[in-house]
Amino acid sequence: MLDNLNWTAAMVFVFFFLLVTVVGFVAARWKAGDLDQLHEWGLGGRRFGAWITWFLLGGDLYTAYTVIAVPGLMYAVGAYGFFAVPYTILIYPLIFLIMPRLWNATHKHGYLTGADFIAGRYGNRWLELAVAFTGILATMPYIALQLVGMEKVIQALGFSATGFASHLPLTIAFIILALYTYKSGLRAPAMIAFIKDIMIYIFVIAAVVIIPYQLGGFGSIFEKAKVVYDAKAAALAAAGKPANVGLTLTPAQIWPFITLSIGSAMALFMYPHALTGTLSATGPNAIRRNAVALPAYSLILGLIALLGVMAVAAGIETPNGDASMAIPLLINKMFPDWFAGFCFAAIAIGALVPAAVMSIGAANTFTRNVWRPFIEPDMSPQKESYLAKLMSLIVKIGALAVIFWLPTKFAIDLQLLGGVWMIQIFPALVAGLYTRWFNGWALLIGWAVGMLAGTYMAMASGAVAPTYALFGTSFYIGLIAVVLNFVVSVVLTMVLGSTTQDETSDADYEDAVPTR
Repeated sequence: MLDNLNWTAAMVFVFFFLLVTVVGFVAARWKAGDLDQLHEWGLGGRRFGAWITWFLLGGDLYTAYTVIAVPGLMYAVGAYGFFAVPYTILIYPLIFLIMPRLWNATHKHGYLTGADFIAGRYGNRWLELAVAFTGILATMPYIALQLVGMEKVIQALGFSATGFASHLPLTIAFIILALYTYKSGLRAPAMIAFIKDIMIYIFVIAAVVIIPYQLGGFGSIFEKAKVVYDAKAAALAAAGKPANVGLTLTPAQIWPFITLSIGSAMALFMYPHALTGTLSATGPNAIRRNAVALPAYSLILGLIALLGVMAVAAGIETPNGDASMAIPLLINKMFPDWFAGFCFAAIAIGALVPAAVMSIGAANTFTRNVWRPFIEPDMSPQKESYLAKLMSLIVKIGALAVIFWLPTKFAIDLQLLGGVWMIQIFPALVAGLYTRWFNGWALLIGWAVGMLAGTYMAMASGAVAPTYALFGTSFYIGLIAVVLNFVVSVVLTMVLGSTTQDETSDADYEDAVPTR
């Protein structure tokens, strides 16, 4: 089990892991509040200014998915994996336009989740339940994606085992995560995000300077990678399979690339964890400033994606074709042991921060939009907070179960499956911020059609595959399904008439409170 362990790298890794563990527990005293109140435990009391929110959202959105799955897909298929860069760029105009309006409405009515807003806007508790269910369901594979990232770096450290023992370090790490999340709530990942982001920036800057220098420059990297990709494409063509591999997009990849970028951008800020990070801000202006500043992370993402091409040029061979191991193996090959340990720690911490926020977002949603309205409407604030803390533990256990039993070809498929589901609440949430025309029941039926169609297409395309062929061209499944969702919602609203019950007014969406 420990015979091949890189002790130098492992000690550096453990040092930084212990550091963030201490920070996670200490965070309970930061911006002190009554953690027996859900808005304090689950939203940090809405007291995170623009600077803290920038780190929190960056730590929340740029995760192990960024460092493991995206370059892993680039390593496996080439340019197609670069879809994540335009997708993150498309997100920020949406944040700038949509999220300040949502923050205003939630602040004025005491809402803590997106499903709270849906319930107040449409007066339909079954639509509220559908949105809550979708968020919790989609969060499980997203947390699991963080586990994949952690597990790959643990393997790269030289830890080897079979059966349940292979998951033992990961299980221990998530027990620690569960404990400090339970104690400190959203303050823990917010504080740890400072450490995580600094470490990731150091890792990426070192990688894009040192690795190209060792490989003869970017020109040499692209030339070597092109030879490998062309050979893969030729082998696939000879076997009668689609040759969708290359340093540039093939014609068959163009529409999947475009629709995957657009659909992923629409889905990301529908997730409970993304809304949690946004609603914890002090006000709409803090959100707007973040929408302007967060593209700095997209620049880093582009550089990280290129690590997959560097791995190809460096001759990295992954075991059993596991593309998720490409970057850990590249780090081991190109850096001294001590710095490899630092990089692995950065990736692992990059998994802990979003996993914590995701579990908190899902727990807030379950407590506020499943348990309270349907089981215990008169629960006390203290019991509400306690239940959310307990649920955050259960969500982590569910994510571990996903890792143990869900088959995937690439780690990125885990997030893409969640995105197919999560995008289905886009019509209800975003339309509700700008118009009161839609009928809640129509939106609920549209949601059901989108969920069923998206899940069917994903399974028909091969477990959690992200695209489906229509009219001779492949498109992102989530985008196809949400178009069906929207069409059904529009048609049924015309038949049933608009929603009449609404707690909100037009003034609720405008800035009417001091913001920082």
